[in-house]
Amino acid sequence: MPVELSDETFMRRALELARRGKGRTAPNPAVGALIVKNGRIVAEGWHRKAGKPHAEIEALRAARESVSEATMYVTLEPCNHQGRTGPCAQAVIAAGIGAVVIGARDRSTKPGPKGAAALRRAGVAVRGGIMRAECERMVEDFHKHAATGLPLVTLKAAVTLDGKIASRSWDSKWITTPASRALVHQMRNESGAVMVGADTVIYDDPRLTVRVGARRRDPLRVIVDGGLRIPLAAQVVKTARETPTLIVTTRRRRDEPAGGKRRRVGGGAA
Repeated sequence: MPVELSDETFMRRALELARRGKGRTAPNPAVGALIVKNGRIVAEGWHRKAGKPHAEIEALRAARESVSEATMYVTLEPCNHQGRTGPCAQAVIAAGIGAVVIGARDRSTKPGPKGAAALRRAGVAVRGGIMRAECERMVEDFHKHAATGLPLVTLKAAVTLDGKIASRSWDSKWITTPASRALVHQMRNESGAVMVGADTVIYDDPRLTVRVGARRRDPLRVIVDGGLRIPLAAQVVKTARETPTLIVTTRRRRDEPAGGKRRRVGGGAA
């Protein structure tokens, strides 16, 4: 006897699809969608890159059977405005979808009625708030930028329980675990940029690339170096042709040469 799957089960799958686009869709949100008919998933899609079709359109195009009266699960309320691509809500209506289950509400400032309102006016049943917290976290970068014009910044710091980032002799390399270091690589893979100071580059010589996971994409590497002190032999310099790298400096040059008293500041950046 087939097992009846819940809204949460389908939305969890939509979130898995959305994560495939995380870090690749800016300034758009990472969104996942799937279409369910008679208890079966008949199509899936996710937003892959800004300017490319949104998740709802990808799912509609992937369907190999009629989606009339089917249910669409989508992690974020479908858009209802014309941008580089057309309004997803109107495409969902035109496809004959009977119901749409939404995770997070669209809190962007685009003018006009939102997607849920447009769907309801067209007779499409709409249910919202399924796994809302998880879906909100998936698009927190998008909502932060939409509301403030500023990026979402995540601080990564390896700190011991007593508040230290390295041993007193500065000879420690890792104060983290393999699992936490793997998480750092996942965070890089899902971020638009990773930023460190010049001292981290001088004393830790990190690569700041993604080396864990199947779907890898290196973020922009931003080095804050007011005195242009980082050496040309640093890994971020030697690999700058392969991995996008931005060095932020000032007109004022510091007289202090690189290579003074060792002072580890990154807790073992990699």
